[in-house]
Amino acid sequence: MNNRQARLFAIAATGVAALVFLGLTLDSHRQFPELTNAQNITPQVKHGMDVWHKYNCINCHTLFGEGAYYAPDLTKITQHRGEPCLKAYMRDPSKFYDEKIHRRLMPRQDLSEEEISDLIAFLDWVSKVDNQGWPPRPILVTGSFVPGADTLAQGSAGRDDAPPGARPVAADDDERALGEKVFRTAVPACNACHSTAPGADMAGPTLAGIATRAARIVESPDYQGQAKDARGYIHESIVSPSAHIVPGAMYSADGTSFMPTGYDKSLTPEQIDQLTAFLETLK
Repeated sequence: MNNRQARLFAIAATGVAALVFLGLTLDSHRQFPELTNAQNITPQVKHGMDVWHKYNCINCHTLFGEGAYYAPDLTKITQHRGEPCLKAYMRDPSKFYDEKIHRRLMPRQDLSEEEISDLIAFLDWVSKVDNQGWPPRPILVTGSFVPGADTLAQGSAGRDDAPPGARPVAADDDERALGEKVFRTAVPACNACHSTAPGADMAGPTLAGIATRAARIVESPDYQGQAKDARGYIHESIVSPSAHIVPGAMYSADGTSFMPTGYDKSLTPEQIDQLTAFLETLK
């Protein structure tokens, strides 16, 4: 190839690359309204975005993996936390954490009720944007340094990484083994909020000893649910978390549990039974 041919090739290749880039850019802009749910950008969502910037939330948190990394990514936060939980948290984050355990705390911002509602509306819109799987991995909204947050039995008896207080899950114990998988893979994942280590409360209370506590709660005269035994109480707590509110617990407000609802729709009855069976091993 002589100099003239090389020059023509470079010009042609540049032109083709520019046309491809232009075409992809136009196609992206064509899809943006649908991918971003533009029709759901309400005045409340817009004001919520202003609140996000006003209080410099991005200085600690990330959205779509972009921002600071001092605190969890909030892209899908409304799919992990219900509105009652988020409102209570934004009103006073210090009620949810212990500085000795969690090392650093979110500062209290003194947001107004309108700002809180609109910020949640903005984050809910963000959670429904088609982000093409980005961030590439789920980022838990609680730290993995909490004992038992991510460590579960893997279906073999006598494992050192079995949940504290759990009966070893035998290889042929299909229901409980499958329930352990549901614990880690449900949306939102149970281990995003609950530890299985004694005393390691996270966004939700530790599930260490849940089977023992469930039996005690059902027998209590203060119990308000419909369950008749520990298994029934655990099942009820999954599908109807506000059926019974534990007095004095910080995981509810105005008679509503902070635990997300909807597992009875996102999980099959078989999966709920499997999850219940697994939690029953946490004595």
